[in-house]
Amino acid sequence: MASDCTVLKLRYIGTAYHGWQRQKNVPTVQETLEKAVSAALGRPVSLVGCGRTDAGVHAEVYAANFRGSCSIPLDRLPLALNARLPDDIAVLDACSADSDFHAVFSCKRKEYTYLIYNSGLRDPFYVHRACFFPERLDLDLMRAAAARMTGTFDCAAFRSVGTNVKTTVRTVYDFEITRSGDIIRARICADGFLYNMARAMVGTAVYSGLGKISPEEIGSIILSGNRCLAGPTMPPEGLYMTRVVYSAEPVRSMMDG
Repeated sequence: MASDCTVLKLRYIGTAYHGWQRQKNVPTVQETLEKAVSAALGRPVSLVGCGRTDAGVHAEVYAANFRGSCSIPLDRLPLALNARLPDDIAVLDACSADSDFHAVFSCKRKEYTYLIYNSGLRDPFYVHRACFFPERLDLDLMRAAAARMTGTFDCAAFRSVGTNVKTTVRTVYDFEITRSGDIIRARICADGFLYNMARAMVGTAVYSGLGKISPEEIGSIILSGNRCLAGPTMPPEGLYMTRVVYSAEPVRSMMDG
């Protein structure tokens, strides 16, 4: 029996959109993609996305699924959709999945990468693609702070007011900070993210890099659960979803491919 669940692998530049989630009177990635899928299949389609990216946030890798029959062969579906999509959204691949697959609830890990253009002079080629930060950052202090933000712990201190969740405890598997020239990359991998959590964690590492928060303070900030004690929420344009991990085949292979 053929699966009634289709999974799409896509990527997008989020500058022109008010995030993934459909909203009234503003363009979103979900609405734009749903219109393309509905037009291609000749029926209304509702998509489930793997995460709620905010306005201006990008995705190098993103997963979304829809239910119901797919009248277009899956190997031709990306071409059919891309012909109907704007240039800043592209479907890279498609596969079928078990009927119980859910882009959010079936996800095991997510990874975000934040780009900081750390230079005294701005570069127009990084506008809307990285956060311009002219003050010099101490990479060793940032790394020391990041190391203290890994493990399983209550992440309430890094959560902005947003959607309700059952628990604010998350497991952060990696928080890696590297530098290449003027570009600093902060990569965070976790089993899930609270609202603005990645941007707040990077902001806390940035404050450590400025000497405003010592790495030794991170533990007490986490225990306090007080958002005001952590660093700022970094601007959205530097944030990219860079990996989504599933255990079920063939979705796992498609997303890692």
